[in-house]
Amino acid sequence: MERVLGIGGYFLRATDPAALSAWYRDCLGLEADENGLWRPEAGPTVFATFEAGTDYFGSRTQQTMLNFRVRDLDAMLAQLRAQGADAAEATQDMEGVGRFGWVTDPEGNRIELWQPA
Repeated sequence: MERVLGIGGYFLRATDPAALSAWYRDCLGLEADENGLWRPEAGPTVFATFEAGTDYFGSRTQQTMLNFRVRDLDAMLAQLRAQGADAAEATQDMEGVGRFGWVTDPEGNRIELWQPA
């Protein structure tokens, strides 16, 4: 049986694609080339489904949520707040899994930040 090898891309609609790309670069350090190619560091990726009525993604209209692995969650959240990003105050610890925090991008998409255990 053939199987997928990994995430090949994540695509977002935006009212201002250039500005949203710049936000991801400037606030999260996501360095992508002119074609959007980004070479993330190797590490685990979680694929999980949630109940249709979940509030975990923020807005009920948001159908998916991007999760980025980070080295230092507290430093990333402080960096985001210093740049005026809408970073949630609350964080969550999950034993054996890691720590989680959230930020909402300028287009209203909630993003999860994960510092693996």
